[in-house]
Amino acid sequence: MKKRTQFIIIAAVIMAAAGYMIAQQMQSATISSQEAYKVLNDTSFVLLDVRTMPEHLGERIKETPLIPVQELDQRLHELDQYKGKKIIVYCRTGNRSGYATTLLRENGFDALNMTGGIVRWKMEKLPTISGAVK
Repeated sequence: MKKRTQFIIIAAVIMAAAGYMIAQQMQSATISSQEAYKVLNDTSFVLLDVRTMPEHLGERIKETPLIPVQELDQRLHELDQYKGKKIIVYCRTGNRSGYATTLLRENGFDALNMTGGIVRWKMEKLPTISGAVK
């Protein structure tokens, strides 16, 4: 029984440490909407919308590329032109973009999840556009 208890304690410590490291890694792969706004016109950054087409047409952050998150895995090659840039990924609230950011980072992109998504962006009264894509 004593060895089993030790094993459980060791396993719990390892799992906690792994969880902490994953959380730290994810935390460092985020950017606030205010920080994203500051680099909006910096050519070393690109914003990527991973929402649906109707969401994108309804309201978006400037003329940003759109690849819906459910298509991202099959369309990664379209982002090869941005390999040397930081990709700021956004969606409505930051959930879909969190998944997309992880996928991009796993595939060699320097991606950041914009926390709070466009909902936070709009709460902070930052500019958006809507309508047909140019």
